[in-house]
Amino acid sequence: MQLMRRFARLGTAVYVNSIIMQKPKLSQGRKFVQKAVRKAKSIFNGLQKTDAGLWAYSPVSLPVHHIPWAKGLNEMILGGQIRRVVRKLGMHDIIVWVACPAACNTAVELSKLKLVYQRTDRYEEFPNVDKDLIIQYDRKLKTAADLTVFVSHVVYEQEKSQCRRAFFLDHGVDYDLFADAEQADDKPQDIAGIPGPIVGFFGGIDDHTSDIAFVEKVVDLLPQMSFVFVGKASSDCSKLASRKNVSMLGQKPYEQIPHYGKCFDVAIMPWRQNRWIQACNPIKLKEYLSLGKPVVSTPFAELEHYLDVVYLARTPEEFAETIRQAVAENSSERIAQRRNKVQNATWRSKAQLVLHELFEDNILS
Repeated sequence: MQLMRRFARLGTAVYVNSIIMQKPKLSQGRKFVQKAVRKAKSIFNGLQKTDAGLWAYSPVSLPVHHIPWAKGLNEMILGGQIRRVVRKLGMHDIIVWVACPAACNTAVELSKLKLVYQRTDRYEEFPNVDKDLIIQYDRKLKTAADLTVFVSHVVYEQEKSQCRRAFFLDHGVDYDLFADAEQADDKPQDIAGIPGPIVGFFGGIDDHTSDIAFVEKVVDLLPQMSFVFVGKASSDCSKLASRKNVSMLGQKPYEQIPHYGKCFDVAIMPWRQNRWIQACNPIKLKEYLSLGKPVVSTPFAELEHYLDVVYLARTPEEFAETIRQAVAENSSERIAQRRNKVQNATWRSKAQLVLHELFEDNILS
């Protein structure tokens, strides 16, 4: 999405939202209904111009990738909708950028100038998907794409031989947005009254990424500290939220996130240890560092490139002790070191890199 904002400055960019990949799970009850209602609303919104300068479109897409007789019909309907949008906006010589493997067949069949496949995560490890089918889509995209973009060094080294052309592109960061937040005196009202030290996390809280039981143990080990979570939670966080020193503030607009983050004394990334996390490269790491905050994280492969500015902890006991250490050791020198680590990793520079790789031209200069 960050790259699409930059590409929109060069011409027409359309973000096709939410190609359904997971199998329907009626047992989720209320949560399933809420998802369906949310999807229906976005579909009825139609094609819309966003404040970021790009178009957003939510097509009708059904969760039938695992049903052979229905899959082809679904892809035909999806392709027809996207072609109609392309014609309506007068687009030609389009670059098709695929981030969701379930869009594979539609993307491959569209008339285009270039096809880019973004291998950001191991979606075959995503909950409630047809793993074999997602792997099949992934392999097909790698061989069809003019460029396959990886954000994990580990996955890049493991899979680059499967690609027609592979390219490693680390995530960027809105450095100024986060680094400058400290200069603003105002604090969001719902965090201003929370006593410090504040241990904070912003972002989605999901079962396949966040280790809630791990966090609960850490919270109990640090009763004198406040734990603040900013973001949407799809996990059951009722036990965590019941702790006296925990505040769940919910999802906030992106532009407000730095003003919550600047209130943290320590930022945390308490990830599960699974194949999804081992392939991840969370954008929030650079955002935390742009804020200058100490970061305590459980291990994942990409973190090895940041061990000079990030604290690593494996057990709840070690995590809690490391948080204490991070608070005690913080200084203006360490804040500057963290910011210096990421200040040149702007999204503009990342967009320029990938466009240069595609066209060997400094399009954004």
